[in-house]
Amino acid sequence: MKLHELKPAEGSRKVRKRVGRGIGSGNGKTSGKGHKGQNARSGGGVRPGFEGGQNPLYRRLPKRGFTNIHRKEYTVVNVDTLNRFEAGTVVSPELLVETKVVKNVKHGIKILGNGSLDKNLTVKAHKFSASAVKAIEAAGGTTEVV
Repeated sequence: MKLHELKPAEGSRKVRKRVGRGIGSGNGKTSGKGHKGQNARSGGGVRPGFEGGQNPLYRRLPKRGFTNIHRKEYTVVNVDTLNRFEAGTVVSPELLVETKVVKNVKHGIKILGNGSLDKNLTVKAHKFSASAVKAIEAAGGTTEVV
């Protein structure tokens, strides 16, 4: 392939529609907007969700539940993720952020028992599931609630 043979991918370039440029163009006179009416006006049209005055869907459906403002959201880490650390390492929330296992801590770290652990580690976290504690202690490690 040579420089003068380069072409954009098929369908990646599209010609802009030039409206109001004469009757022969197919988009002359009313510029593809039809005759008068709300959608022919500048700034015309209706807001998203408007159903022509009919009671809209978002008002027909019942409200349900609420948002608990006191909810604590924990960042979860599975036990099998901890296999990346050397045996005997003290795994803390700071280390998990530093090694980019988790992006942000939110209200704390919770260790879940999904997978298996084959190294003895000292794991420090804010919460542990019962299966995670069992998996860590089975591998010869210890758990510590921060």
